[in-house]
Amino acid sequence: MSTKDFIEKDYYAALGVAKDASAAEIKKAYRALARDLHPDKNPNNAEAETKFKDVSEAYDVLSDVKRRGEYDEARRLFGAGAPGGFRPGGFGGAGGAGGQTFDINDIFGGAGGGGGAGAGGLGDLFGGLFGGGAGAGATQSRTRPVRGRDVETEATLSFDEAVRGVTVPLRMQSPGTCRNCSGTGAKPGTAPKTCPTCRGAGVTTRNQGSFAFSEPCRDCRGSGTVVEDPCPECRGTGITSQTRTITVRIPAGVKDGQRIRIPGKGSPGQRGAPAGDLFVVVHVGSHDLFTRSGINLLLTVPISYAEAALGTTVRVPTLDGAVTLKIPAGTASGQTFRIKGRGVQSAKKSGDLLVTVEVAVPAELSDDARSALQAFADAHAEDPRPTITEAVRGRG
Repeated sequence: MSTKDFIEKDYYAALGVAKDASAAEIKKAYRALARDLHPDKNPNNAEAETKFKDVSEAYDVLSDVKRRGEYDEARRLFGAGAPGGFRPGGFGGAGGAGGQTFDINDIFGGAGGGGGAGAGGLGDLFGGLFGGGAGAGATQSRTRPVRGRDVETEATLSFDEAVRGVTVPLRMQSPGTCRNCSGTGAKPGTAPKTCPTCRGAGVTTRNQGSFAFSEPCRDCRGSGTVVEDPCPECRGTGITSQTRTITVRIPAGVKDGQRIRIPGKGSPGQRGAPAGDLFVVVHVGSHDLFTRSGINLLLTVPISYAEAALGTTVRVPTLDGAVTLKIPAGTASGQTFRIKGRGVQSAKKSGDLLVTVEVAVPAELSDDARSALQAFADAHAEDPRPTITEAVRGRG
């Protein structure tokens, strides 16, 4: 990818976010697009695959604070309408002062020492963006190990599995080192050769107006080598889309929507660099009886009016058996009882089971039940709402 290509790509537009979008907004936009464009969801769809790669490339840059700053600075300096008229053709006029020709590498971290950006300045900025300058610096950057990309996938768990923890197999499709050529891109039995255009440097210099731009060699794409007889599996790229199954342990107490990081299980690194990480977004199903509030489980238990008034003991279910709960006499509908240690068993803390009782009112009564209830009402004539009664009386 050339310098010009990099500058002209609008990663914010690729993700559909504003230039001042927060890290959370960028992540949310990427996850939505990646889910819709993922190759597993769009098999044999070349357009979706291309967009998926563009979105991933944009997220790789914008999710990294340092790289995002470098990208924004590059577009500010070289984009349309850059300050001071800085564009091919000179500083504020054709040819610059005295009509001299300037090499962009002399300004940004080139071989010369004076007047540049300084150590850690724009030379480092463009070295990070475009793979370094010409000469030895370019070769060093080109051969530097590159950490593998992070990969994101999803897993759907039952309510019980999320509470207790579970080991699940995950089948994923992601880029990986071609097994046929071991990542060289060359047909087995052959090897890549030194690029005759850049002579192995990986960069070339071209003149544009008053400037000389160094950029990745287009013939070898900055690798310094060319493949004359490409591998039939990866077509010379050294990378293929691979389906793999890995076993992942989901910890107890995971929540719906939680993102679990599995170190070293992402895409493989280049030139001996470590692999990226795998992020598993968890989706948790519902339960017929229980709901969750943090690490506590919630359960609603109906009781009769007689049980609430007289008191009783009931057997209530838990996720690992049943326990006896004592309901004292005079319990009001909606009262909650705590059963310790019967909630979510996370690594740090154990939750409780919170049981809320609700008085069940019968929809129909037999004649005997109606008579008995009426006799109770006559015998227990206490007003259950004295404050309301007094308020109504005061209003006539």
